[in-house]
Amino acid sequence: MTQVKVTYGALAIKAVMIMIAAALLFAPFLFQDVRALEVAARICIFIVLVASYDLLIGYTGIVSFAHTMFFGFGSYGAAIALKKMGPGLDAVAVGTLAGVLISLVIATVIGLVSLRVKAIFFAMITLAAASVVLVLASQLSQLTGGEDGITYRAPEVFKTANKLMVDENGKVVRWFGVKLNGKLAGYYFVFFTSLTLFLIMLRVTVSPLGTVLKAIRENEARAEAIGYRVVAYRTFVFCLSAVAASLAGSIYAVWLKYTGPDTALSFAIMIDILLMVVIGGMGTMWGAVIGAVLMVMAQYYLRDLMGAASEATAGIPLLPELLAPDRWLLWLGIIFILLVYFFPRGIAGTLMTKGQRD
Repeated sequence: MTQVKVTYGALAIKAVMIMIAAALLFAPFLFQDVRALEVAARICIFIVLVASYDLLIGYTGIVSFAHTMFFGFGSYGAAIALKKMGPGLDAVAVGTLAGVLISLVIATVIGLVSLRVKAIFFAMITLAAASVVLVLASQLSQLTGGEDGITYRAPEVFKTANKLMVDENGKVVRWFGVKLNGKLAGYYFVFFTSLTLFLIMLRVTVSPLGTVLKAIRENEARAEAIGYRVVAYRTFVFCLSAVAASLAGSIYAVWLKYTGPDTALSFAIMIDILLMVVIGGMGTMWGAVIGAVLMVMAQYYLRDLMGAASEATAGIPLLPELLAPDRWLLWLGIIFILLVYFFPRGIAGTLMTKGQRD
């Protein structure tokens, strides 16, 4: 009986994942407004970003506040290269490689120097490093654009005006009402690169390396006692997570065509990542998907839903004021508290645990 319950729980999670994957894959055809495509692209990128952070906090037990720093390295690397070299795929490759190399160097230094430090002390070191990078990005205006950031052009293949397929009259071919142009190519570049990165991280978690990381998370002293070099493993996963975050930043930079402190290095992004991990469930890649989808959707559409609810309850005293769109952050906080209360291990983690107990 227990095996049946576990199977049903696993099937439920897989069904949700298939629906999310299908929605993201066909997003340009299902949701044909510009805003919806922006939301879908942001979800893809944040799934990678949250999954890479979950490798640290969920699978290895490392609490870091420097994850947006590596995201920023990738984003600024691609942005600066596109600005200096022009809108070409070679610039994207050079900028992405530069961001990854810088992330690797910084992550290795932080890992070797600081991962011997425990818990909150390591977290404070990473927070200090991220703060220094944020200040530098704001002050080195000749290189980074300062507070205004950098605006640049995307590679030709991703430009909206680029016609991927035209008919005999020179008009852009449409599939299900969607133009086959550079915007569509840009979205699928984001989708498939994000999917590849996510599958690589998923493979890591189910490999022997993933088992070692969980052992370190559960009991670091025991893992070291049976022969595992804990500092080496922790440093490696810190670097792996940094590289994935940097690649996500480069993808986001190509899609957004703008990079600045608010979009790449803001501490608010770090808070969003933490919330997504907690909502979805730490220590499960599926939780990263669920958390990213719910949080991004709430950020973009909760205000609209509250506006509609406020209008619908116009005749009821006080309720329209409570549901006013300006109070969306209040309700987002309430929703988060309820999710944590009813899903203490996150949505994916709690569902899987319930299935095992039943």
